[in-house]
Amino acid sequence: MNRLKILAIAYACNPTRGSEFSVGWGWVNAIAARHDITVITADFNSGDIERHLSIREPVTRNSLRFIYIKNRPWHYRPRGMWLMIEGSLAKPLMSIAYQDWLRYAFTEAERETKQNRYDLVHLITYVGWRFPGSIYRLGIPFVWGPIGGLKNTPWRLLPMLGVRGALYYGARNLINSLQISVMRGPRRALEVAGKGIIAATSEIQEELWKHFKARSQVICEVGPPHFEAVEPKQRVENEDLRICWSGTHLPGKALHLLLRAAAHLPKELNYRIDILGDGPCRRKWSALANRLKISERCYWHGWLSREKSLDVMRDSHIFVITSLKDLTSNVAVEAISLGLPVICLDHCGFADLVINNCGIKVYPGTEDQIISDLANALRMLYQDEILRRRMAQGALQRSKDYSWLNKMAVLDGVYADAVRVQEGE
Repeated sequence: MNRLKILAIAYACNPTRGSEFSVGWGWVNAIAARHDITVITADFNSGDIERHLSIREPVTRNSLRFIYIKNRPWHYRPRGMWLMIEGSLAKPLMSIAYQDWLRYAFTEAERETKQNRYDLVHLITYVGWRFPGSIYRLGIPFVWGPIGGLKNTPWRLLPMLGVRGALYYGARNLINSLQISVMRGPRRALEVAGKGIIAATSEIQEELWKHFKARSQVICEVGPPHFEAVEPKQRVENEDLRICWSGTHLPGKALHLLLRAAAHLPKELNYRIDILGDGPCRRKWSALANRLKISERCYWHGWLSREKSLDVMRDSHIFVITSLKDLTSNVAVEAISLGLPVICLDHCGFADLVINNCGIKVYPGTEDQIISDLANALRMLYQDEILRRRMAQGALQRSKDYSWLNKMAVLDGVYADAVRVQEGE
């Protein structure tokens, strides 16, 4: 399609951070390879962005422009007290702060669209469905997504989250269901977007249709990292099976399921678990490993730089995801890009990502069933190295389906539809 001039809203957008920040950064860079894009983002990203842009090729750099919205003291930023709030029951304060930031972003977007012509506006991050702000009121074609957050955590999974986690996600389910029924802003934004709606997962696509009768394209919110593909690590006979797990140590990530599954493995089976990340559940999970008598097999790396984290993953044989509530996550796509077979629960974005030739999906039923199935999957890949290597090659192949090139092919179709609708074609 023709090169477009795009205004993007991406509060979370940073080349050095993970999670939603890398989502925003990945998308705006992929868009900049095909279109001219101006990005409105939070000013605490500015230092990292400008340092990164200073070493970019002039052609790509010139197609990517940033406008920084000054963060007020009450706006979220990933440090200090806000990090404590993010991991607590007070997390809804982040949504209130973000909603206020969107007011300033809309004012800036209005000014920008009056001074410059844009073909469309694209709201990228945060990916949550609740707060489109007033961005859809700019009077130009509106694209929204990838959208997440609509799916409730199945009630049967809540007991696995512990008391604190069950209370948090149970309350979230109730509030989320209520908001779906009463919030008008998202409903109006979806109506204005029309054909310009992007769902992060097939589950979210189903929820968008179920609750809003909104049709959407599925494009995973995360893409593969920019590194050269390598041959997956080979495992020689009697070598420890290296199992990798990564994530913030929060109830929803449910590392305890992997720990209990590992404790079910035969004692003669040689393995080690490399655990990346940190968080409030670290002490509890470490104590659990002690009680299960597998602590000598667990290596707690804490937070590492991205490159060091990738090095740990490269040295692994299997990647395990135990998340009970998520979209897809960067580490899942990084894992298959490194040729790691993935063992995960068959829900969220992982149900889309992992297919038979690159991993094993476990039905998210009862806790005992999940633990048993995880243990069986680990045992199978330990005992059948040929199968594990075949899945490793399948993972590398699968990562190509999630390339930014493929994402942009779909996104360009969404853009074309949005622009045609506005033109009345």
